[in-house]
Amino acid sequence: MMLSSIRTHSVCGRWISPLIRQARSIHSTQCRPASSSEPIDVHPLLYPSHIPTSCPEKAILAAGSAAMALYDPSRDDMVAALGETTGVPALQAMHRRMRCDPVGQEILRLRPTVSTETVDMERLRQLPADTFGYAYAHFMDSHGYSPNERPPVKYVDDAELAYVMQRYRQVHDFLHTLTGLPTSVFGEVVAKWYELLQTGLPMCALSSFFGPLQLSLSEQVLLLRRGVPWAIQTSTEAQFFMNIYYERHFDEQLDSLRTRLRITAPEFARK
Repeated sequence: MMLSSIRTHSVCGRWISPLIRQARSIHSTQCRPASSSEPIDVHPLLYPSHIPTSCPEKAILAAGSAAMALYDPSRDDMVAALGETTGVPALQAMHRRMRCDPVGQEILRLRPTVSTETVDMERLRQLPADTFGYAYAHFMDSHGYSPNERPPVKYVDDAELAYVMQRYRQVHDFLHTLTGLPTSVFGEVVAKWYELLQTGLPMCALSSFFGPLQLSLSEQVLLLRRGVPWAIQTSTEAQFFMNIYYERHFDEQLDSLRTRLRITAPEFARK
C-alpha cells in the first residue's frame, strides 16, 4: 500500500517504462537541435541500478507516479518513483545531517545494506526476547516480511544521495520496531508523519496528508489528537533516525535503546 514501507512490486516496469518513453520523446523534440541526430546524453550510469533521466523526464515521472499512487494506494513502485524524482533537496539535507554526525559519517563511508546476506535473521531469532534484534526478527516474521524486499534506487542522479535513499528505505522496519508503530494504515500514517518531520521528503508529505483519507472517522480523530502530536514531539526530541547504526544494536535491550535514542513507544500503538 502507499503508506506501507516500499517493497518490490513485480509490475513496476509496465508503468514506469511508458512514462520514461513519453518524457524522452518530449525532451528530444524540444531540446535537440533540428540538425542533430545524436542522442542527448543525460547522465552516465552512476551505480548498477541507475536509470539516467533528464529534468523533463523526472517531471513526467513525478506527475505520473503521484497520480497513480493516489489512484491506487497499493502501488508501492509508484511511491518509490515519486520519492526519487522529487526528493533530491530533502536527500541533500539528510546527507548534510549525516555528515555532521560521527555515526552518520561512518554509515556514509561504510554504506551498510540490510538484506538476508548482511543480517543473520536466524541469529536474531535466538536472542533474548527483550533485545532489539529479537524484536526486529519477530516483527519481520509476524508480517511475513523479508529484508530483501526493498527495491533498488533508480532515478537519483547522484550515487551518494542514491545510497541515502536506499538506506532510508531499508531502515524503515527498524523504525517500526523501535517505535512500536503497527503496519496498519493508521500506524503507517503516523510513521510517515514522523519521517516527514525528520527528513522533509515530499513522498512522506503525500502519505501524511492523503493517507488519513483511508482512515475511519474515529481513527482520524485519534490521529489528530494523539498520533500527530506524538510524531511532532518524538521526531523533535529523538536522534535523527538516519544516524543510527541499527545493525550494531541488535544485542541491546529494546527499552534501553529506546531510552538512549529518546524514542517513546506511544500507548496507542499497543492497542
